[in-house]
Amino acid sequence: MDYSKLQNGSDIRGVALPGVEGEDVNLTPQAVGHIARGFAAWLRRRTGRGAGLRVALGRDSRLSGPAMAELLGAALSAEGVDVTDMGLCTTPAMFMTTVTEGYLFDGAVMITASHLPWNRNGMKFFTAAGGAESGDIREILAFDDAALAYAGAPGTREQGSFMDAYAALLRQKIVSGAGRDRPLEGYRIVVDAGNGAGGFFAEKVLSPLGADTAGSRFLEPDGRFPNHVPNPELPEAMESIRAAVLENGADLGLIFDTDVDRAGAVLRSGEELNRNRLIALIAAIVLREHPGAAIVTDSITSTGLAAFIAGRGGVHRRFKRGYRNVINEALRLNAAGQDCQLAIETSGHAAMKENYFLDDGAYLVTKFLIELSRGRELESLIADLAEPSESREFRMRITDADFRAAGQAVLDALGGQVARQPGWSLAPDNFEGVRVNVDSQHGDGWFLLRLSLHDPILPLNIESDSPGGVKRIARDLAPFLARQPGIDAAALLSFAQ
Repeated sequence: MDYSKLQNGSDIRGVALPGVEGEDVNLTPQAVGHIARGFAAWLRRRTGRGAGLRVALGRDSRLSGPAMAELLGAALSAEGVDVTDMGLCTTPAMFMTTVTEGYLFDGAVMITASHLPWNRNGMKFFTAAGGAESGDIREILAFDDAALAYAGAPGTREQGSFMDAYAALLRQKIVSGAGRDRPLEGYRIVVDAGNGAGGFFAEKVLSPLGADTAGSRFLEPDGRFPNHVPNPELPEAMESIRAAVLENGADLGLIFDTDVDRAGAVLRSGEELNRNRLIALIAAIVLREHPGAAIVTDSITSTGLAAFIAGRGGVHRRFKRGYRNVINEALRLNAAGQDCQLAIETSGHAAMKENYFLDDGAYLVTKFLIELSRGRELESLIADLAEPSESREFRMRITDADFRAAGQAVLDALGGQVARQPGWSLAPDNFEGVRVNVDSQHGDGWFLLRLSLHDPILPLNIESDSPGGVKRIARDLAPFLARQPGIDAAALLSFAQ
């Protein structure tokens, strides 16, 4: 079988369960076994060791997780790997099994598909050097079952536990930052886990530090996600934690995605902290601790955020979408001699230099909790963030079979259009798609047209600092997109009328 279609950048994702019309199961037991053998062979090559390798397994709350863990454990063991199944875990915790004293596994596998629907699942792979890259995933999937059959003795299998140790690390971080043992006493902090793997944070981090977590929501793992999709990017998810904050008079609300590598927050006023506001808050903290540091973000951050970072003496590097892209750019900057302390996407993926450049939603919010425990008003840290008057995103489907070529042709043509369009100018230092600044007479903002990392989609983001500006920009852009072959721009054209 061709397993390459299971690759999703630096992850593996597929359909693990039947039940959704038009979606055939492709993450089959055979596929899982093949991937396990490929990972074992990849790990042997990477470590230079043929025996005695130790791998930790973890999973989020998805319905298919236990069965996949059993399949992975059996296949890895048959490849001579000693396997410890940690049960329900978070993605960041699985990486930490490779670097935490007393554990120090050679590799780890997290069974997750992040915020995707209940029938999907996937895998992320780690060593102490970090998460697997796209090239590593290609190598794992290209494993030749026949030519590289393992002939040694099987490995062992056992059940283990890591979340208590991981929660202790987070508690210690907060205690050290606050300077006292129960730094959250007197605070009410509510958590919305969306029935994913993040419920531990209320019970094992906040409560032992003195916080009142009454009013927290959907902490119980349930792979059907019956209440809302655990995704801080979605309005309904943020509204859920916002309601919990306001109904309970909480000082802070925290929300995680399914596997807790992303987070969002809500202030006591009900003000949401996600996207640009989330980046601004952690940037303010980082730049106070590390003056002059660089901060890498994805490509769709606002002009107001860029000014906010510059106003605090930071260096803003607006880079490509994709959490591995921003992390790798941060690593590159540090290697080149530029101190870079933070790599963060508007999706809520945040990776810090002080924490292995691991995208960890739980670690991110520990920084907010330290501020809170010191009596600092989180609102005050972002009071001067200039926010756009309007913003919209359109996701235009590419109907051409060769979607990458068709999408790139549109981007190439747009570059020429910019030179002819009054009030438009190409944004400097842009690393993804075509970003265009629009003057105050023609929409007072900017737009970015880019090709999706994995899907036949051209996302278009438009932002304006003036009421009605988004529609003005859309109207000027619509005729150009209407002329492009193989692009379904119906939603934009309708909006622009």
